[in-house]
Amino acid sequence: MDPLSVTASIIAILQLSVKVLEYLNHVKDASKDRAQCEIETSNLYSLLVNLRCRLEEGSASQPWYTAVRALAVLNGPLDQFKHALEALQAKMTDGGRLKKAGEALMWKFRKEEVASILERMDKLKGLVGIALEMDHFKLSQAIKDDATFLRTQVLVIQSGVDAIQQQHDSAKHRTLLEWTSATDYPAQQSDIIKRREQGTGQWFMDAPEVSRWLNEPKATLFCPGIPGAGKTMIAAIAIDYLLNSMQQSTHGVAYVYCNYKAQEEQDVCTMLTAIMKQLVLGRLSAIEHIDHLHRKHADRGTKPSLDEITNALRDVLAHYPYVYVVIDALDECQNATRRQFLAKLRDLQAGRDVRLMVTARFIPDIEDAFRTALKLEVRASREDVKRFIAGQTYRLPTCIQRSAALQDMVQEKILNAVDGMFLLARLHVDSLQDKQTTKAVKTSLAKLTKGAAALDVAYAEAIQRIEGQLKGYRELAKRVLSWITFAKRPLTTTEICCALAVEPEETEIDPDNVPDSEDIVSVCAGLVVVNQESALIRLVHYTTQEFFERTGNAWVPDSQLHIARTCLTYLCFDAFQSGSCTADKEYEKRLQEHQFLDYAAKYWGEHVRAVEDDVAGQVCMFLNSTSLSCAVQVLRVPVYKYRGYSKVYLITTPLHVLAHFGLAIIAGQLASAAPGLLISVVNARNSFGDTPLSTAAVQGHCEAVSMLLDNEADVNAQGWRVRQRTPGGFS
Repeated sequence: MDPLSVTASIIAILQLSVKVLEYLNHVKDASKDRAQCEIETSNLYSLLVNLRCRLEEGSASQPWYTAVRALAVLNGPLDQFKHALEALQAKMTDGGRLKKAGEALMWKFRKEEVASILERMDKLKGLVGIALEMDHFKLSQAIKDDATFLRTQVLVIQSGVDAIQQQHDSAKHRTLLEWTSATDYPAQQSDIIKRREQGTGQWFMDAPEVSRWLNEPKATLFCPGIPGAGKTMIAAIAIDYLLNSMQQSTHGVAYVYCNYKAQEEQDVCTMLTAIMKQLVLGRLSAIEHIDHLHRKHADRGTKPSLDEITNALRDVLAHYPYVYVVIDALDECQNATRRQFLAKLRDLQAGRDVRLMVTARFIPDIEDAFRTALKLEVRASREDVKRFIAGQTYRLPTCIQRSAALQDMVQEKILNAVDGMFLLARLHVDSLQDKQTTKAVKTSLAKLTKGAAALDVAYAEAIQRIEGQLKGYRELAKRVLSWITFAKRPLTTTEICCALAVEPEETEIDPDNVPDSEDIVSVCAGLVVVNQESALIRLVHYTTQEFFERTGNAWVPDSQLHIARTCLTYLCFDAFQSGSCTADKEYEKRLQEHQFLDYAAKYWGEHVRAVEDDVAGQVCMFLNSTSLSCAVQVLRVPVYKYRGYSKVYLITTPLHVLAHFGLAIIAGQLASAAPGLLISVVNARNSFGDTPLSTAAVQGHCEAVSMLLDNEADVNAQGWRVRQRTPGGFS
């Protein structure tokens, strides 16, 4: 580098220094850090002006010039100072963008950043000072020492940059994966496998059918079983084995736990994206396929189509030599969803080595769908049941724990009664918990039933135990079981505790009225369990749900009425009278602070539909309140988050809300209450252009459609979402 090049570098820095000094003078901050930067920049400016003069006056043949050239090498002292000035300029001017006229510049530096900049200035100041002494030996040694220090700092800086980049990538990956699927099947897997008694299920893993499934390309294993046979635990055991073996292999593992309580949310797209999310977690190199979907849809707030999801999943599968997919409780999906889901899985299996395992109850159309697959029935083996009972001894009364003979009798009697049902073994064990004498235990064991009716008998006995509790416990148990049975989706313990704390005509929850989550489980005689990983509270089994659906109204006749009134009371709380939120953070804060709001806003109408006549007055009060827009926002905000997503929901009329939920009786009352405005009310359009009639039609509420047609609704009215489908087809 010749002297002219060194001079040019100095001139460029001097020009940049002038700009930075001007910015520093206009910063709206009087901190010591800003003042120190201004002083050091000014000092260096003066020294560099002197050095430039020396360079222009001297001769290139002098040894001193050779030493000075080293100041201007790439990433050398002058270059480092230039970077420091650019950092000051960029941060004060928001990345170099021009500020509005008159807008004050802000000091946005942390102490550590200022210290780093000042250190670079100080080192250059020392080197320039030595250069001005015209001692080329001293200057050469100083530059050499500075270069050694700089190389060390570059390694440290690069390490920091790498760490920051890794954190950025991790945050981006989390965002993409959360956008892809909110379903947390791994949490369910962790919770289920924790409840496994050591050694149970080994018969399944040792079966030749399982060995074939594990080793044959594109194999399908169908595992049917009677209710309560332990199919979910067997699925969890298989998944656990696959996940553990994956650490020494290259295969992929994904799984879905179907849930009768989540049939609406658990559609084909939801299950396929959950599978894709799990597989991408195992191969982060495959995240590019999710990133492509995210870039296409996220900012617009749209969802990928089923075909887009299928194609992306097919691309993700290509990152693995073969993949295991386990589907538990396929029978708990809706029929149409089940058929479409299986069709998509088989389509993927045709092109890739996907090894599929499915558990389900004995249902003819499911059995027919797997008639060519490997088949292995799931039944609770005697050895597994023995291990289970032995593992539950600590929960049993002292008289059993102290007597080996009584323990053997408990084991033998329950073994003979369960007939392949793990669930029945659990219920029978629970039935012994309140037996305090040997005689009471023996009497209870003598009454154990088996066969098809055994579960109903066991549930009836559990109800008797609940009825035998103190009044407060008994009433709490009935409310808990009612909520879980009739809830439209799984509830968390926080949600159900909030619901139980709501009092009639109150305008907020009294914290002193919130029950403890452990208490709401303990009073239910073993019929309720909590998934510790996900905090979801549920009935012990699908058959428990079926039992209470058949008998619940007789046991707690006002369940639906109580739930409907609770939801409406909650939605009219003072906290929601301000209406909808105007920003994403405000909306998310509201949901976090009021954890029952999501459920109440989305499902109040479905509960009201079962008791419409009894709550018509309360519904009308809610519809006329300012909290209605709060509930509508929660109901209609998009699932996918993007900037401003919380404001993308329709502005609607009360009649639209009633039409959405199919509340025909109350909608008729509302429509006829304004005879002079009847046509304008019935044919009003929401912000998406839908009328109440088209809203009811899209939701498939035939009675609401008929009522609206009877009240002069325009049969040809059509919102933009209905497109070519007219409401007249539902008349």
